[in-house]
Amino acid sequence: MKNFEYFEPNTLAEASRLFAEEHAQLLAGGTDLIIGMKAYTETPKSVISLQNISGLTGITKDSDNSITIGAMTKVREVELSEDILKHHTALAEGAAEIGSIQIRNLATIGGNIAHASPAADTVAGLLAADAQVHISGADGERTVPINELFTGPGQTVLTAGEIITHFRLPSPASGSHYIKHKIREVMDLAFIGVASAVNVDNGRITDARIGLAAVAPTPIRATEAEELLKGNEPTDELLAQAGEAAAAATSPISDLRSSAEHRKEMVDVLTRRTLQYALDRAKD
Repeated sequence: MKNFEYFEPNTLAEASRLFAEEHAQLLAGGTDLIIGMKAYTETPKSVISLQNISGLTGITKDSDNSITIGAMTKVREVELSEDILKHHTALAEGAAEIGSIQIRNLATIGGNIAHASPAADTVAGLLAADAQVHISGADGERTVPINELFTGPGQTVLTAGEIITHFRLPSPASGSHYIKHKIREVMDLAFIGVASAVNVDNGRITDARIGLAAVAPTPIRATEAEELLKGNEPTDELLAQAGEAAAAATSPISDLRSSAEHRKEMVDVLTRRTLQYALDRAKD
């Protein structure tokens, strides 16, 4: 590990100023950064800890049933939150897939998203929750929809000095579900991640959101599949059409873990499966 300067700012403004400097990195949970520094794939000149900045942790449910999650909230807290388990089950299930319990007790949801891995386990659930990402920087605050945050593998719309502060989940779902396609039972990178969230009224799907991970250069929403579902009764034929539409929205790669063809085929299968789970939960 190369030598670096270490800072512990007490305010977002100070952290933003330091982070804007060249070759600076933020330290949240450290589960990605420290590994990268030890492997010399990350060689920052300065590391800025966010631990001392108030207001970046916690999960709160607001009067309109929206949920706010601080960016420094531990992944384990997201996994176990009663409000998230009830209203955004897919996100809790995605959080539970990250590493081991020890890792989830260190890792933060903000770090998991800011790292911008297309295969991040919380991202599909956040997409299905239609999450809004709140960002703070030298020019003030702004909000970006989660599906507009990513620009490529490891890349986001964040500019120099900008920091994710919290996520707002505006739309509770009647039922949601996350499926991770993997080889090992635990601590494995997703071949594919699919999250579905539905609202149902009088036997018809009134709203549907489908988040896909590890099947394109960035995490994506399967918007055409969502539109097919809205306003219709959830028949097997309809779910099959949605699965095909979701697969058509992907542009996966072939690598050592899986072929592009297999990924595309499994998006079809897993979208239908996760939609059925979400619909079953909506009936409970």
